[in-house]
Amino acid sequence: MQVKHSFFSILIFSILVIAGCSSSADWNSSFVIWDGYIYEISEEYVIEINEEIGHVTKHSDKEGTYSGNFSNKYKKGTKYYSIEGINTDEAIAIEEDGKYRKAIRDGKYGEK
Repeated sequence: MQVKHSFFSILIFSILVIAGCSSSADWNSSFVIWDGYIYEISEEYVIEINEEIGHVTKHSDKEGTYSGNFSNKYKKGTKYYSIEGINTDEAIAIEEDGKYRKAIRDGKYGEK
């Protein structure tokens, strides 16, 4: 009986450890990092963009802290643009399938 109890305990512990080591992301939202700030991707698209200001340099769907212009949604090379009439301290545009999705600044990256 003691052997069965020990085996059962080890089995439960192993399952919990394996479940806790999942490699998929658990972020609350999609975002990009630009110039050290996090920009949360909105549902809104913009039409009038200005100049290209950067691009995604690192993409990952695994939670972590990354350097550079990182995104948990967009692939490496995806371009960032300034939006006409909106300061980049407020929002930027992300090129997405020939359209430009608005991303709203949500604070300094790594401070939350």
